[in-house]
Amino acid sequence: MRLTDDQLWDYPYLHMTGHGAVTLSDAEVARLREYILRGGFLHADDNYGLDESFRKLLGRVFPDRPLVEVPLSHPIYHLVYDFPKGLPKVHQHDGKPAKGYGIFVGDRLAVYYTYESDLGNGWEDVGTYPNDPPEVHEQALRMGVNLFVYAVTSRLP
Repeated sequence: MRLTDDQLWDYPYLHMTGHGAVTLSDAEVARLREYILRGGFLHADDNYGLDESFRKLLGRVFPDRPLVEVPLSHPIYHLVYDFPKGLPKVHQHDGKPAKGYGIFVGDRLAVYYTYESDLGNGWEDVGTYPNDPPEVHEQALRMGVNLFVYAVTSRLP
């Protein structure tokens, strides 16, 4: 799907991931901002190497809203499955802890950025990443359920 597709409005949850630079045109940046302000939810998963580029992109999409660490008390960590310590850590790269950052529109978490977690890798087949135990994949899938349920239940009318 492209951000400029008319079907964009039919999807309550967008997921993006990658290893390198994210580049969007000015029209795509405007469309992403509109999508989020109209109730859409963006989940970006830093798959090791996306961080600098994604933060710059967010500065273009929301120059008026800070990217902040999402508090562990937020429903995203408790909605269906309980994650009292926050995001599960799927892969180890630099020894940094997994963190969840967000941009809020009012009280609604509208952008959720999973940093140093590699959550999306945990959603893949266990055989794709055999060094990650099945329990880690299970935790990643459970966090994904929380994300999706939050996205579809927190939309603006």
